[in-house]
Amino acid sequence: MDRVQLSQLAVFLAVVDHGGFRRAAEVLGIAPSAVSHAVASLEEGLGIRLLARTTRAVTATEEGRRLLETLKPALGDISAAVETLADSRLAPAGPLRITLPRLAADHVIVPRVAEFLALYPEIELELAINDRFEDIVEKGFDAGLRLGEHLEDDMIAVRACPPIRGAVVATPAFFERYERPAHPEDLLRFPCIRRRFSSGRIYRWEFEKDGKELVVDIKGPLILGDDRLVLSACLGGTGIAYLFEQRIEDYLEDGRLVRVLEDWCQPFDGFYIYYQTRRQMRPALRAFVDFYRI
Repeated sequence: MDRVQLSQLAVFLAVVDHGGFRRAAEVLGIAPSAVSHAVASLEEGLGIRLLARTTRAVTATEEGRRLLETLKPALGDISAAVETLADSRLAPAGPLRITLPRLAADHVIVPRVAEFLALYPEIELELAINDRFEDIVEKGFDAGLRLGEHLEDDMIAVRACPPIRGAVVATPAFFERYERPAHPEDLLRFPCIRRRFSSGRIYRWEFEKDGKELVVDIKGPLILGDDRLVLSACLGGTGIAYLFEQRIEDYLEDGRLVRVLEDWCQPFDGFYIYYQTRRQMRPALRAFVDFYRI
């Protein structure tokens, strides 16, 4: 290993990625002869042939491919460390696009957003409200917020709020007309307000008690695409609604809504900030994550 230099490994990777010595030289900004010399020195130092050369192409040998499997992520981590160090000297600034559902905006981000923007006045924050799980890279977002159980395994996730609970509620007048459900399956006999997500899926109400999980495909005369409309319809006596506690705390406290099946409503994992990789973590995103993490 004393005869192998990091620069030689980087040149070898460039040759494979770009399919030849000349193109690698153009990308790296060095002479083709320097590329050839670096690869030859690397092969000599390792005592292994890494590239198969023909008049038409340059490809990695089996040994070269095995080296690349470790080399690519390792050099990527080194590059990310250097970029992170360079970025740390810069003040957080520029556009920052975040996708999130309305509940996360209302109860996690917006209540503290004035403080965040006062700390980082050069950041231009855009909150895109959408209950669909977005591919943040494809859609051009820096990060998103979603409930923990909805995150993909390849995402980096940072908790942004404590666990939250759902609540099954209706008005006192509604329960004067109907008996109160004693079990989640009783809901099938009641008019319920259904919620359709932007993906097109209608939410099936989820319950859990004593380790037993239950999903009820409730029925009802009204389907809405926004929690605020669901709340408004519920307050108007349309039917039973399933809403998160954070949205209805005041209504429960003053008696405008009555809760049922509380022992079946276990906490959900709270909202997380998710992003694809630390290598793309600009100073503005780092500031946002550090500010809102708990």
